[in-house]
Amino acid sequence: MQRRPLLLLAAAVILSAGSVPLAQARPDGPAASTRDAFHGATRVTGTPAPGVTLTTLTYGQRDADDVWTVQVNLPQRPDGPTAGATLALGPHGTALRVAHALRAAGFTPRVERVTTPAYADRRAGVLGWTVRTGRFADEAGATALAGRLKAAGFAVRTRYTAQDGTDDDAPQRVHVLRIDLAAFGGRLETEHGATLKGTEKLTDLIGATGAVAGINGQWFYNSAPGGLYVKDGELLGSATQGRAGIRLEGGGRSFAVDTFTARVTVTAGGETAEVDGVNRLPGEVWNCGGVGGDLPTERPQHDLKCTDPDELVRFTPEWGAPPAGPGAEAVLDDRGRVTAVRSTRGAAVPPGGSTLQAIGDSAAWLLRTARVGATLAFDERVRDGAGRPVALGPDTTILQVGPSLVRAGRVAVNAVADGIVREGADQSFTYDWTVRANPRSMIGRDAEGRLLLVVADGRRPGVSEGLSIDGAARLMRALGAREALNLDGGGSSVLATAAGVVNRPSDAAGERSLGTGLLLLPR
Repeated sequence: MQRRPLLLLAAAVILSAGSVPLAQARPDGPAASTRDAFHGATRVTGTPAPGVTLTTLTYGQRDADDVWTVQVNLPQRPDGPTAGATLALGPHGTALRVAHALRAAGFTPRVERVTTPAYADRRAGVLGWTVRTGRFADEAGATALAGRLKAAGFAVRTRYTAQDGTDDDAPQRVHVLRIDLAAFGGRLETEHGATLKGTEKLTDLIGATGAVAGINGQWFYNSAPGGLYVKDGELLGSATQGRAGIRLEGGGRSFAVDTFTARVTVTAGGETAEVDGVNRLPGEVWNCGGVGGDLPTERPQHDLKCTDPDELVRFTPEWGAPPAGPGAEAVLDDRGRVTAVRSTRGAAVPPGGSTLQAIGDSAAWLLRTARVGATLAFDERVRDGAGRPVALGPDTTILQVGPSLVRAGRVAVNAVADGIVREGADQSFTYDWTVRANPRSMIGRDAEGRLLLVVADGRRPGVSEGLSIDGAARLMRALGAREALNLDGGGSSVLATAAGVVNRPSDAAGERSLGTGLLLLPR
């Protein structure tokens, strides 16, 4: 079957004959359901509030190429055993050797090449090779074959080929909230639960704040947001140095996608030291991209935990109860004056104050330099992708997630710099997370200055397969975005209004608790 580029498909859905273009949908009309002429697409539109249009697009179709199959994992070493193998893909030679072993065991393998599209910082090319066997109309057949393969000593998992991320005509269900802030009169803000340490469902955040609608926000690790988080001008979360994010001013009336770095230092006893993190567990640097000798890398690597045994981490009241453990800490009041110096960690944060925790060699430094009654001076500096200082005013919000999807009206995925293309030979993560189709959440702004909050459902075979990162970027461009950013996805992808969840979250339990959300608040 001929495949249509996603850009043309989505544009045709929007601009089909006899319908109002999505980018010009009337915000004040009644809820409507119309069937577009192109590819049997449907569009259902409603108005949660004046200036706010919610549209669900359903398009694409299942075809004979969409089958269940079994992926046979490859060993990390070319001569390694197949039992316990972990790689989804690898070098061609390794794939051929595993295929030979499958044939010898009585199975019929396929060795398939996996490629990546061109990203803003990486050329298109071969990512690796994967080995598959079997073709089935339903998952039960693939599951039965997987059982036989495991008994024969192979490590396997089932796959649905429509979710390979290469089929631009695969079934999709996309939910688009388009917001004219001038007509709406409210604002878009980030929000978390009662404390940063802890997660909340989006619908609970909407209910607690009286929001009209919202979407999931950042990644979260150890039940806390991950990445640079600035709320109302206050730096509440450490930067993953160089990852993409959004900067909002005026409640979303100023909107920019950029990359960000942050440097925090503290001066105590006349000595200045780097503060490795803000409001995160000392020693654990999720997504890497930290400072000061983190291992195995200081470059961003999405969903990878780097470590550093010698860290200074600052905790603010928003965190909640700081972690306890060995090391040292200084307790500071609201003027930065040291009220206590302790040889263990875990003291409560004073109202308006902070604590500075230290582990490893940094603990000795803190115990040597911090004195009760002295003032510790913190310096916080955030810079954009051009290296320019970012002023953190009371109206500034920065939410670092990534990667970027659209910049200046062009598809622009900073895949390598954002760490969604992993370093090293094992590209299984890149394949599963970046190249293959998954549920995705996105935020953008169109040429008229309207905000776009978008969720593409995924992992629903034959109903909505999800999108690759490249597919998410092309979809946002087709929806009219001039700037767009990827948000947390997978089971976290959720779009909701005050009436409830709009999309179909992929977790079996339904809506997931989140670290942060983006909420559309009334006046």
